[in-house]
Amino acid sequence: MSEWLQIATSGACVRRALCYAVIVGVILILINHVDAILRGDIDTLRVLKMGLTLLVPYTVSTLSSVQALMKVRKQA
Repeated sequence: MSEWLQIATSGACVRRALCYAVIVGVILILINHVDAILRGDIDTLRVLKMGLTLLVPYTVSTLSSVQALMKVRKQA
């Protein structure tokens, strides 16, 4: 587990995940919330949902990056 956590928190992995989170997360937020944003109907719950929407691509990117890097390390 410590190897997994070390890779997941490495600078390269975090930067990659943040990049994907911003790009994919913004697209998902627009798909799911653009009507409310345009109406100005933004409350605390909606902001929380938008934050969770950003968390999904970050998590997916981190999980796949760590898995791929661990596989490469095992093959080396």
